[in-house]
Amino acid sequence: MAELHIERVFDAPRELVWKAFTDPDQISQWFGPVGYSVPRETVEVDLRVGGHQKLTMVPDSPDYPPGGPSDGVFDEIVEHELLVMHEDLEGEMAELFGSDRLDIRIELHDENGKTRLVVRQGPYKDDFVGMAREGWTSSFTKLDALLASTKAN
Repeated sequence: MAELHIERVFDAPRELVWKAFTDPDQISQWFGPVGYSVPRETVEVDLRVGGHQKLTMVPDSPDYPPGGPSDGVFDEIVEHELLVMHEDLEGEMAELFGSDRLDIRIELHDENGKTRLVVRQGPYKDDFVGMAREGWTSSFTKLDALLASTKAN
């Protein structure tokens, strides 16, 4: 089993990146790799320890593999700095990931007016880490565009 570790610097202050990860309107605009969408009506965020972040990712084309629902539970929250959550997995999802629980840690660090994001997620089957990395990297392309438009307003 393996853990995904990604670091990325976004050209936006931590407050804007935090909002992109916690505001349902913004989550629906960027979450999911290119070729997938998250309909706004599927996004719920109860931003408190024990609260949930729920969403459903759907493919933009019938040629893409199916998406699906996600229901993360917040374990730790430090505003503008840290989100720790887990998702309990069952059935096909547990088989796909190789575990019945997926943990995620999202850290936001100030980097001279920009934000260094650190994501740790897992455990994954060793051969799934690359696909997870591609998914996040593709999602970050959409997040870059959202943050640029948010900064411009």
